[in-house]
Amino acid sequence: MNRSSFLPVSRADMEGRGWSACDFAIVSGDAYVDHPSFAASLLGRLLEAEGYRVGIIAQPRWQGPEADADFLKLGQPELAWLVSAGAMDSMVAHYTANNKPRSEDAYSPGGKSGARPDRAILAYTAKIREVSKGVPVIIGGIEASLRRFAHYDYWSNTLKRSILLDSKADLLVYGMGERAILEIASRLKAEKERAPENAKAQESLRGIRGTMWRTGKEADLPAGAVTLPSFEEIRASKENYGRHYALQERNADPFSGNVIAERSEARFVVQEPPALPLDAPAFDRVMELPYTRSAHPDYDEAGGVPGLQEVLFSLTSSRGCFGACAFCAIGFHQGRLIQARSHESLEREAIALSSHPEFKGYIHDVGGPTANFRIPACDRQREKGACPDRQCLGSSPCPALKANHTDFVQLLGKLRAIPGIKKVFVRSGIRYDYVMLDPDQTFLRELCEHHVSGQLKVAPEHTSNKVLSVMRKSTVETYRAFADGFREMNEALGKKQFLVPYYIASHPGASLEDALHTALELRNAGFVPDQVQDFYPTPGTLATCIYYTGKDPWTGEEIPVARGAHERALQRALLQFNKAENRPLVLEALKNLGREDLIPKLLGSSRGKSGK
Repeated sequence: MNRSSFLPVSRADMEGRGWSACDFAIVSGDAYVDHPSFAASLLGRLLEAEGYRVGIIAQPRWQGPEADADFLKLGQPELAWLVSAGAMDSMVAHYTANNKPRSEDAYSPGGKSGARPDRAILAYTAKIREVSKGVPVIIGGIEASLRRFAHYDYWSNTLKRSILLDSKADLLVYGMGERAILEIASRLKAEKERAPENAKAQESLRGIRGTMWRTGKEADLPAGAVTLPSFEEIRASKENYGRHYALQERNADPFSGNVIAERSEARFVVQEPPALPLDAPAFDRVMELPYTRSAHPDYDEAGGVPGLQEVLFSLTSSRGCFGACAFCAIGFHQGRLIQARSHESLEREAIALSSHPEFKGYIHDVGGPTANFRIPACDRQREKGACPDRQCLGSSPCPALKANHTDFVQLLGKLRAIPGIKKVFVRSGIRYDYVMLDPDQTFLRELCEHHVSGQLKVAPEHTSNKVLSVMRKSTVETYRAFADGFREMNEALGKKQFLVPYYIASHPGASLEDALHTALELRNAGFVPDQVQDFYPTPGTLATCIYYTGKDPWTGEEIPVARGAHERALQRALLQFNKAENRPLVLEALKNLGREDLIPKLLGSSRGKSGK
């Protein structure tokens, strides 16, 4: 594909457009893939559509003599540097849940690791401050969003300050940044035109929803701001850390959230309320900008960027999630309010995909964080947002929740009727508890008849209701009811299709006894999963707060936590007891529990059927 179809990545690209400078230089920890699933591309194209000159600096070298040249390949931006670690927190991209280095990086050319630094935002902003003076630096993306306040850092096993303070950036954009970035751009442009030599970014950018700013003056704090326990207070007390988390969660909705301030020694960070959600026309617009939907041709020799294949023939139909899983940060990043694209927009994208030279007739997925969430959880949310002190679904559904799949069923029917499309699959997360709450089982029939490719991945996560309650997941009985309904529906349709359940080992609340409970349940069901996810304490989640403090921040209840690689390995081994390499750990776990009587049952016959 012609490189002129992409945003500029070099001085030659800029000159080809007749530019002497960019307004914004986007520095990303990901390779440049011009697709709306990649935030650098989405925000770059959005700014471009508003008339700004935007260039991409993807995965620059951050050390050595080549680093200066990489960061200055586009020259100095006129308005700001926009910095992101990429689609994942850089530490998650580099290390497994057991802190072992990963050998691959799906967001790098050829899938090779090592193209981005640890703690990428800090490394990138430090280099920018070396090579650029007086140009605002704005950070965003998942790494910035989930580290925006003081937080527990699993990889160093310490508490760290807000990344806004440690990076010394001028502004932090949290959550989905479309509304914020356009307001930022407008203010920077106006400030530049008013006083080009004396623009003061920090002062001019305050008061924008979905952003955070810093100050050394307590007098700058907005009147009425909710004050979090200070960095010093949460270091001194885990109870304060729990209160610190709960106050953030209580103010995470754009309709009810307040300004939040946090003190760290003599400095402060101030979070403006979350950005208002995109309505369907605005969401449609950002998803239908003129993306090439390809990796930049500079990566052709390396074999492209593997992460593109996951999304190339998939449709993003919604964002946001009211599911409230304790281990998931979507609530803090995308929010609990569901934002959905129009049917017409998704049909247009599907038609465009059908003409792609590599398209084989299959839409791989239609979904979002939770595929079957396309409408608000209740009528109240349409005007007043999500309740600050009540979960919509969680471990027990709110009585006001209205489960309805009518819109999603209609959408799927329209998509599969498009000429050239053979199948439309739904592969992103299905909340089976939401399916079971819908009194009309049309969606389950449509799903089984048209939208499953032989196997449907679902996430019961555990079999202990005590653990599931900590996870904010529905009961094991709900999963069993769905599994029965799925089986019965497929039998009625004459189809052989199967559920592939996923489980998490060592989640807070799960003891070794709970892991054994799940092992016995799996053994009795004749299914042992090939893949078990180890709990990963990432910033911004309720589960990570519990992992660090050992308590539920809302109730103060003490929660058991598996710590250390060996204790975690014992739980994981029990969930995969039929694997030969796990036998010594399973024996040790059973002896620790005084349940040697179960050795023949779990290890003697290895009757568990593989989850493949």
